[in-house]
Amino acid sequence: MTESQPPDTADPNSTTPTGPGYLSHRQILVVLGGLMAGMLLAALDQSIVGTALPRIVSDLGGLDKLSWVVTAYLLTSTASTPLWGKISDLYGRRPIFQAAIGTFIVGSVLAALSQNMVELVAFRAIQGLGGGGLMALAFAIIGDIIPPRERGRYQGYFAAVFGVSSVAGPLLGGWFTDGPGWRWIFWINLPIGVAALIVTSYALRMPLVRRNHRIDYLGAATIVAAVSCLLLYLSWRGESYGWTEAGSLLLLGASVVLTGLFVFIESRAAEPILPPRLFRNSVFTVSNIYGLLAGFAMFGTIIYLPIYLQVVKGMSPTASGLAMLPAVLGIFTSSIGAGQLITRNGRYKIYPIIGAAVIAIGVWLLSQLHADSSMWTVGAYQYIVGFGLGLTMQTIMTAVQNSVHFSDMGTATSAVTFFRTMGGAIGTALFGAILTSRLSTHLTEVLPAGAAAHLPAGATQNVTAIQNLPPDLKAPVVEAFVRSLHDVFLAGVPFVVAAFVVAFFLKELPLATGQGGTAPGGTTEADLAPSAPH
Repeated sequence: MTESQPPDTADPNSTTPTGPGYLSHRQILVVLGGLMAGMLLAALDQSIVGTALPRIVSDLGGLDKLSWVVTAYLLTSTASTPLWGKISDLYGRRPIFQAAIGTFIVGSVLAALSQNMVELVAFRAIQGLGGGGLMALAFAIIGDIIPPRERGRYQGYFAAVFGVSSVAGPLLGGWFTDGPGWRWIFWINLPIGVAALIVTSYALRMPLVRRNHRIDYLGAATIVAAVSCLLLYLSWRGESYGWTEAGSLLLLGASVVLTGLFVFIESRAAEPILPPRLFRNSVFTVSNIYGLLAGFAMFGTIIYLPIYLQVVKGMSPTASGLAMLPAVLGIFTSSIGAGQLITRNGRYKIYPIIGAAVIAIGVWLLSQLHADSSMWTVGAYQYIVGFGLGLTMQTIMTAVQNSVHFSDMGTATSAVTFFRTMGGAIGTALFGAILTSRLSTHLTEVLPAGAAAHLPAGATQNVTAIQNLPPDLKAPVVEAFVRSLHDVFLAGVPFVVAAFVVAFFLKELPLATGQGGTAPGGTTEADLAPSAPH
């Protein structure tokens, strides 16, 4: 399967063309099978582990290292995302995507064989290293093989991956834990990963660009260190030891200094990991600010909805996963609809604007939930948030990919994933701190005088313990959670409103059609690349 390439600006150091090689609809469907399998690996792993953590601790011990099972994956996946994108721009998309799959599979097998918590944490870090490349490179390959104008036709497939993983993750995690054992949450990645490798090996035929390259090792090391310090502050040190404790502030300060150093290094590097010139592209800059803010609110609020379902409504983790189906349905509906409209009329700017407005309304409605809200109400509010989400993230990705030069496709795509993930990590940590602090305040407000002394130690930190409280204590504790989650969801609204305002500054460029490298109106793809080197 060899694809012809439309004319494009050539890299003087390249021995092969650097333009996109768009595929036919039939070829795209075959390739999407492999890409979706790779994306499913990363998306599923974000939700499948949580339900198994109590059993893992029971088998391996190391309760004090429980948070690191999640933090280690988050740390390496986020920090490595820009590196995968840049390396794929240098060495070719398919071999690097397959390397990411291989790394993830190796980490999964090792995690399944872990004999203690230290080993599991280390192997989860390896998993995260591969996971950082799976999502970003899958979207970069999509940018390589599907013209921006046609990309909307396939948005439903991408939504399907995230929808299936968000529901199947908790379900499979609970089923494996109660059945064949928690180690199967890692073994399941093996057949999926092998299938992705087979499909991409046989179906994905892309030109291998050979360039005289120079890898920015210093920039790579600096960005990894900067992101690691920030995520350790947010996901570990701050929550465990206090946000203003000396060690926590040291990590935060180190992240700020290293970020400044990274900017300095990138401005002088021959081939920077994240080229500063990309930020002179207004579409790239505005889209990433939007993604950061939307990710901040999206991950930082929706991740706490299962707490409402489990603590307030008394659902099991598996049942709460099923109860999230309305949000998935909302994503499906708007993602497919917006994709078809983008393909038909070539316009994308309106969808992030409408999406942010709808998300803001949905998050505000979630803040109005109370203990006796019906599941129909909860489902309707979820659907609204999901509908807004379906209009935003993939549209932003299309806008960025359409605005950059083909040689920057991997770097730009990974940057979108990177900023969205960073927003999610920061939002999750911030809203977690809000939940903890406000819960203490609201418990004082709702518990009868002296009743707090009768609460078992750690009772408010364990869903099962809350459900087993006597009625006279359970009711006020549940009410305290309702009020605290009200504060959490309400805190997310300003960030979505900020994203709504930012979306108005998004420049709408004609979407390239892939017909001879031209967009509607005769604009060449090179003309759509303000970030292209000259």
